[in-house]
Amino acid sequence: MASCSVPSLKKYDVFLSFRGVDTRDTFTSHLYAALCRKKIETYIDDRLERGDEISPALMEAIEESDVSIVIFSENYASSSWCLDELVHILYCRENNKQVVIPVFYDIDPSHVRKQKGSYAVAFTELEERFEDRMDKVLEWKAALNVAANLSGFDSRVTRPDAKLVENIVEDILKKLNHLSSSDDLKGLVGIEKHIERIESLLCIDSLEIRTIVIWGMGGIGKTTLAGAMYNRISSQFDGCSFLANVREETERHGLISLRNKLLAELLDEKSLNIRTPSLGSSFVTKRLRSKKFLVVLDDVNSPSQLKCLVGEHGQFGAGSRIIVTTRDMQVLRKGANEIYKLEGLDFDEAFQLFSVNAFEEDSPPEYYLELSKRVVKYANGVPLALVVLGSHLLGRSKEAWESAMAKLTQIPHGEIQNVLKISYDGLELDQKEIFLDIACFYKGKSVKFVERLLDGCGFSAKIEIDTFIKKSLIVIKNKKIWMHDLLENMGREIVRQESTDVPGNRSRLWIAKDVYDVLRTNSGTEAIKGIFLNMSEIEEVQMSPMAFTKMQKLRLLKIYTSESVDNCKLHLGEGLQSLPYSLRYVHWHGYPLKSVPPNFNPENLVELNMPYSKLDKLWNGVQHLACLRKISLSYSRQLTEIPDLSKARNLQYVNLQSCTCLPEVPSYFQNLDKLTTLNLTGCQRLKNIPELKGDMEYLHLSQTMVEELPSSIGCLDKLVSLTLDDCEGLKNLPSSTCMLKSLQYLILSGCSSFNKFPELPNNIRELNLSDTLIDLIPSSIEGLVHLRKLSLEDCTMLECLPPSIYKLKSLEYLSLSGCSSLETFPEISEPMERLELLNLTGTAIKELPSLIDNLIALQILYLHYCEDLEKLPSLSGGLCSLSILELSYCNLLELPDQLGCLSSLQRLDISGNAFHRIPTCKQLSKLNYLKIGNCKSLQFLPELPSSLEFLDAHGCTSLEVVSSSGPALKQGWDQFQVSKEQLIFFNCVKLDENARINIMTDSHIRILRMATILAWSGDGYPHDYSISVCCPGNEIQKWFSYRSAGPSINIKLPPHWHNSDFLGFALCVVAALEDYRSAGDLSFQCHSYFKTHDGENRELESHLRGWGWYNEDDKTRTVNSDYMFLWYDYRIKCCATEDAFTEVSFDFHPIDALRRPINSCKVKKCGIRLLYVQDAFSLFNEDVGEPESEGGNKTRGYCGESQSIGSGSSSCSKEKEEELHAKQI
Repeated sequence: MASCSVPSLKKYDVFLSFRGVDTRDTFTSHLYAALCRKKIETYIDDRLERGDEISPALMEAIEESDVSIVIFSENYASSSWCLDELVHILYCRENNKQVVIPVFYDIDPSHVRKQKGSYAVAFTELEERFEDRMDKVLEWKAALNVAANLSGFDSRVTRPDAKLVENIVEDILKKLNHLSSSDDLKGLVGIEKHIERIESLLCIDSLEIRTIVIWGMGGIGKTTLAGAMYNRISSQFDGCSFLANVREETERHGLISLRNKLLAELLDEKSLNIRTPSLGSSFVTKRLRSKKFLVVLDDVNSPSQLKCLVGEHGQFGAGSRIIVTTRDMQVLRKGANEIYKLEGLDFDEAFQLFSVNAFEEDSPPEYYLELSKRVVKYANGVPLALVVLGSHLLGRSKEAWESAMAKLTQIPHGEIQNVLKISYDGLELDQKEIFLDIACFYKGKSVKFVERLLDGCGFSAKIEIDTFIKKSLIVIKNKKIWMHDLLENMGREIVRQESTDVPGNRSRLWIAKDVYDVLRTNSGTEAIKGIFLNMSEIEEVQMSPMAFTKMQKLRLLKIYTSESVDNCKLHLGEGLQSLPYSLRYVHWHGYPLKSVPPNFNPENLVELNMPYSKLDKLWNGVQHLACLRKISLSYSRQLTEIPDLSKARNLQYVNLQSCTCLPEVPSYFQNLDKLTTLNLTGCQRLKNIPELKGDMEYLHLSQTMVEELPSSIGCLDKLVSLTLDDCEGLKNLPSSTCMLKSLQYLILSGCSSFNKFPELPNNIRELNLSDTLIDLIPSSIEGLVHLRKLSLEDCTMLECLPPSIYKLKSLEYLSLSGCSSLETFPEISEPMERLELLNLTGTAIKELPSLIDNLIALQILYLHYCEDLEKLPSLSGGLCSLSILELSYCNLLELPDQLGCLSSLQRLDISGNAFHRIPTCKQLSKLNYLKIGNCKSLQFLPELPSSLEFLDAHGCTSLEVVSSSGPALKQGWDQFQVSKEQLIFFNCVKLDENARINIMTDSHIRILRMATILAWSGDGYPHDYSISVCCPGNEIQKWFSYRSAGPSINIKLPPHWHNSDFLGFALCVVAALEDYRSAGDLSFQCHSYFKTHDGENRELESHLRGWGWYNEDDKTRTVNSDYMFLWYDYRIKCCATEDAFTEVSFDFHPIDALRRPINSCKVKKCGIRLLYVQDAFSLFNEDVGEPESEGGNKTRGYCGESQSIGSGSSSCSKEKEEELHAKQI
C-alpha cells in the first residue's frame, strides 16, 4: 500500500449551475449551505452575468469538479451563460466521467427536454439574438435534451424544499464516496482486502461506540489504510476528523492544542480554545453526545493521547467510530473493541507495487526482472520501502540498480531508516540495548535461548520481549524470535553509525571482516559488548594473547562455523591472557587451548559452549557459578575431567556428548537439583552413573559402557526420556524403573545383552527394544495404554507376540522387521483405531490375520522378504486408509482380486513374486507408484490408472502383453497434478510389438499431458519436471519429426517455431547395450545448443533418467540388447524462450550415478519432436503409427512433410490446425 492523501484529487467536489435571478437567494443558497455543512467542497459563482460568454475561470471550475448539479428553473434557458455552462458540463461528463445531476425546480422536465413553455419563449429570443450562430442554438437544445433525460430530482415530487435538499445531499455523498473510494484505491496494491476486514470489524450499522486499532510496524501502511477507510465511510457520520501524526503533533504543539483542533472539526467551529485537560463546558459535552462521529487518530504512541483526545467512549454519540493507528499495542491496554494486525504485502502484491513506482507499469521489463525480484525481496513486503526504492530507481540504468543494491546491503536507505528509527527512539535505554542485541545477534534464535541470555544480562526478558511484540518490533514464530529485515538493517545501521570507520569502537561486531581485523590487530576497545564471528568467512588468524584485555564490557562472545569441521581458525600460539569478567555467553567452536585463562572469573557466565575443543581440563578448583544455566563441551575428545560444577546450583543443562576420554561423572551431580538434561552419549569409557535426583527430564547414556543403572533412578519422577541405545553391556533395568511416572521415551535398541522385557510405567509413549535378546513380550504389555510407538526390529529370538496386542489402543507404529523367528501374528480381535504403520519385513510369518480389516487406520504395511508368506487374506472389507503396501520378494503365487478395492492406495511394491497375472487396478485413482520388477512369471499387465507416475517393470522376462492406458490418460487433465514420471521396461525381453506400441503411445500422451498442463500454469511449477521411459526397441518412431543416426542431431528450426502454442521438445534415443552389467545406474547427459543467425547461442545441460540401482541378484547378469529411451524435460522448454533461435542441436551421452561415461552403452540413433498445443488436439483424433521398418529411409514429419533420416537438419512448414483451448481438453 502506497501512502495516501485523504482529500480528493479534484479541486471541488460539486459545481452548482443555476439561474441566479430564480434561485440564488432561495433554494440554491439552502442547498449550498447543506453541502458545506457536510464538508463537501462546492463551487458557487456569486458574480452577476456579464456578456454572452462564460469566463475561463468558470470553465476551469467545472473541469475541476467531480459532480455538477444543474438546477433547471423557470428562466434557466433565458441565460446563454447557463446554457454554455451546461454544454461544458456535458462535455466533462462525456470526456472526464463527471457525474451530472439535474434538479427540476418548479419546472416540468418535459419542458426542459422539448423546450416548451418558458423554455420555448426563451429560445425564440435566443434564435433572434444568435441568428448568425444557429449552430450554437442547436447545441444548447441538444444539451437540454440530454440533461433532461438524466436521472435527477423533481421539486414537484419531493416536498418541502428541506426534504429535497436533504435527499440531494445524501445522494451526492454516496456518489462522492464511490468516486473517492475508486480514486483513493488507485495504486494502493493489496488494500481492498484489508478495507473489507476493517469494515466488518467496525459494524457500521451498530449503535454501540466502537474503537478499532490498526497495529503494525512502521512503513507497513497503517496510515494509508486508515485514510482509505476514512474516505470510504466518513459520509455516513454527522461529523468527522482525521488527525494525522498524533505523536509528532503532540511533541510540537501539545495535547490540549490537538484536542481543541479535533473538537473544532467535529463541531464545525472555526476554532475552540478550551485550555483545561477536561472539556469543561457541559454544552460542548452535550453537543458531542448528540451526534454520530468518525474519528481517526493516526500514529498514537501513548495512552495519555487517547485519554485526552477521545476520553471515555461516552463522550461521543451512539454509533460513533474511532480508528487508531499505532506501532505499540500497549497504548490500547483497554477500551479497544478490536485490534487489527496489519501484515506486509505478499510477494505478488509487493512486486506489483514496486513495478508501478519503478517503471510506472504493473510489471518490469524482462531485463529488469531479476533485479526487481532482489529489491522486492529486500523490502520484504513493507510498502514504504517498495515505494521509496521504486521511486529512487525510476529511470535508472541496470548498472545504477546494481550499485544501489550493493549499497543497500551495507547502508539502509535514509528515508526508510528515518521512519523505522522512530520506534527505536521511543524505547528506554535498556530496551534499546535489547533491540540492538536482537538486530545484531538473536534473529532466528529460540525464545528460551534469548530469554536465558537477556535475564543473565540483568534484563527482564519475558516482559521486554512481550513489549517488543506489542510495539511491532519482533514476532514469535515456531518458538523463535524474528525481526523484519528492514528493522534488523535499521538496528545494525545504528551500531555502524557509532563509529563508521573504526569497527573496534562499535558496541557490536557481527561482520566477519570487522571481527577478523579487530582480533588480528588487537584493536578492540571497551565499547564492544558483543562479538559473533563465523569462522567460515575468514582466513586463518594468529591472535594476540591480549586480544580481549581491553574489552571490559564484552557480554556476548560467539565464535562458530557454518561448515562441518572441527578445527578453529583462530590460533593462540602464545596462549590467552584473559577473558572479560563481564562475559555472560561464550560459544567457541574448536577452542584451541587446553584450558581457559587461569584468571578468568566465570561468575557472570550464563552459558558456556565449547564443542570440538582441545580442552583437557576446563579450569582448576571450585568456581562460583551461580548464574550458569547451560554448559556444553561436546566432542571435546581430549577432555579427561568434568570441571567442578558443584557451585552451579542453577545449572539446568549439561552436554558432554562424545567426550570419549571421560572416565566418570562426579558424585556431586546428585546435588545439582535443577539439572534437567544430562547428555553423556558416546562417552565410551563411562562405566558407572552416580546416584541421581532432582528435576532431571532427559538422560542420555547411549553408546557408553554402562552395565547397570543406580536404583535411585526411580526417584527421578520428572524424567521424560531415557536413551540407552548401544549400551552393549546393559542386561536389564532396575525394578525401580516402573516408578518413573513421567517417563514417555525409553530407547534400548542395540543393547545386545539385554534379554528381559522390563517392567515399565504405564505412561510410556515410545519403546524401542530393537536388536536385543528379547524372546518374549509379556501379556502385561496391554497395560501400556499410552504406548504409541513400539520398535522390536531385529529381535531374532522373538517367536511370538502376546494375543492381547490388539488391546494397545493408542499404538500408532509397530515394527517387527528382521524378527526372523516370528512365525505368527496374533488375530486382531477388535479394531485398532490408531495403528498407522505395521512393518513385518523379513519375518517368518506364513499368513496375516484373517481380521486384518480391523486395522482401520492402517496406512503403511511392509511385508518385504516374507518368504514363508503363502497367501494374503481377503481385502474386500477394510484397509480403506492403506496408502503404502510393499510385498516384494514374498514368493507369492497370486494376489487377491480385491486388490483394486484399496481405494487409498498410492504406492504398491510387488516386485520379485511368482504370480502370472495382476488383478485389475485401473480404479485405484490415487495409485502413483508401482513396482513389479523381477516378477519373472508375469505375462500380462492390465490397464493402469492415469494417476500412475512411476512404473518399474524391469526384469519381467515373461511379460508379453501390456495393455494401453490411453483412454484413462486422456481424461481429467484440468485436475491432474504434475509430477516427475518414469516408466521402466528394462530386460522385458518378450514384449510383443503391440505391447511396445502401447507403451510408446501411452508415453506420448503422458508427454503431451505434462507439457500442456505446464503451459497452462505458466511459471507455476518448478522447471525440473520431466518424463522418462525405457523399453526394448531399435527404431525411432515416426512420431519424432527429426531423426538422426548417432548420438547427435542438428535441427534447422522452422519460421515462427516459438509461438504461444509451443510446448517444448520430446526426445528419444536408441542405445545398444553391449555386455552391460544391469545393476548399474544408467542415465543420459543431454547437451542442448540453441543458436541464432547472429551467432549468439544458449547452452543447457540436462540429466535424463534411465533407471536406478536394482537388487543384488541383478549384478551378476549382463545385457546385450537395444533399448529405446524417451523423454520430456521442461527445463529445455524453459531454455528455449526466443523465436530468434534458428537452429538447435542435441548431444546424448550415457553416464552412471557418478556422471562417468558408460562404455558398454552406445547411442545408435536419436530423434526430436517439437510439441505444440495442436498435437494435444490431434491426440484425441489420431493413433500413433507403427515404427518404420529398417529398410525405410523416409518418414512423415509432424506437419506431414517428408524428411530424410540421417542429417536431422531438415525443416518443415506447419499448417495451422484448429487451436486447442486448455479448458476444452
